[in-house]
Amino acid sequence: MSASKDTPRVSVPALRARKGGEPIVCLTAYTTPVARLLDPHVDLLLVGDSLGMVIYGFDSTLPVTLDMMISHGAAVVRGSRHACVVVDLPFGSYQESPQVAFRNAARVMAESGAQAVKVEGGLEMAETVAYLTTRGVPVMGHVGLLPQSVNALGGYKAVGRDPEAAERIRADARAIADAGAFSLVIEGTMESLARQITEDVTIPTIGIGASPACDGQVLVSDDMFGLFGEFQPKFVKRYAQLGTAIGEAAATYAAEVKARSFPGPEHCFGIRKA
Repeated sequence: MSASKDTPRVSVPALRARKGGEPIVCLTAYTTPVARLLDPHVDLLLVGDSLGMVIYGFDSTLPVTLDMMISHGAAVVRGSRHACVVVDLPFGSYQESPQVAFRNAARVMAESGAQAVKVEGGLEMAETVAYLTTRGVPVMGHVGLLPQSVNALGGYKAVGRDPEAAERIRADARAIADAGAFSLVIEGTMESLARQITEDVTIPTIGIGASPACDGQVLVSDDMFGLFGEFQPKFVKRYAQLGTAIGEAAATYAAEVKARSFPGPEHCFGIRKA
């Protein structure tokens, strides 16, 4: 997959039309250089509020601000040409009312250039999703494990284990789909539940710790590249160990500086090579 300057971005309607078709490839991105590397290979770049943990070192996503999301969203838009860019609305920026959610979502889209926003929640957020989508703001939903509700949930753990909880999540998914969301992230659920939700709703589902039956998959890039080593969720596959490689490179550099073997003549100005 490649994209030229003249190739249009993957659009929200194009992603919506992928229901039941070719799986949608998604990764998170937070910076321009990483967006440039990922863009040719993915359909969607998610500027997740996970940046609070993997970039800023917070214990959760809760301290992330709207200004932070706009800044990183704009950086990812600048670094990409092909992928649809979706930006998370952070905790506290949309729960108060549909009107507040619209003002903040409009800021995100206008100031970052992103194509859509993502909100967490189910039945309680359906009115807000409908308010946004009928006013021209494309919305990606998010049900199951909700990182912004980590305190209410009592930690990061898989949800939907018992029939009552599973049915609540299914109802959440249907409500968000019916409210007009163009796609739906399903996080940290039992595989059979994610499979059922994918069958239930008419919009594409994007799994993270969910099911291979979902219409697409997303991972936090820093997790799958081995850059974030604080912990490894069960659903993460490490496709590289860049954190180890960076540490080894830094150790080699430090040794060469101490030994005065770097910089060498080839790295200096005004020294003729022998």
